[in-house]
Amino acid sequence: MLVTNWIVFDYGEVLSTRSSMTPKLAATMGVEPETFEPVYWALRDAYDRGGTDLEYWTSIGDRVGAEVDEAMSAELTALDVAGWSQLAPGSLDLLESLAEAGVALALLSNAPAAFGAWVREQEWAKLFRHTLFSGDLKVAKPDATIYQLLLKTLSAEPGDCLFFDDRESNVVAARAAGIRAHVWDGTEAARAALG
Repeated sequence: MLVTNWIVFDYGEVLSTRSSMTPKLAATMGVEPETFEPVYWALRDAYDRGGTDLEYWTSIGDRVGAEVDEAMSAELTALDVAGWSQLAPGSLDLLESLAEAGVALALLSNAPAAFGAWVREQEWAKLFRHTLFSGDLKVAKPDATIYQLLLKTLSAEPGDCLFFDDRESNVVAARAAGIRAHVWDGTEAARAALG
């Protein structure tokens, strides 16, 4: 196996597959999915960088003409978390085999604090020694600062880490920070990269 002290994974579209909750989210707001979805993504970055649940859903509501109160915000947040909760086939096997081999695992994800809180309640999250979410850190990939925070948290040198992410921009930024990084291409490709 490749000599490394830490293997760091992104979450969305790497360890997980997203179940489209757009129809349910849109219906909860009382708007059409095709109206809702572009706004969902357009405003996501601020949410991933530490915006509150209510701020995010209210900002979407303002754009699509829907009124969002705290109760609706809580419902939308629960639906949204559920949409990102499914591990991709093979992910758990990969994580378990690495953990059993004594590999130190970490998670670095652009995701709101509410999602980070959900992840930390899952049994599989115990496989990670550290779970870092942009919503908690108030900074997101591909900003250089988030990689420095990762290294500080892990007490690691850049070359001690191998990072997998599905976005080329995040991989490029990790490499710029001195971290070895690969664009995610599935669990089998990851196993091959790990030797």
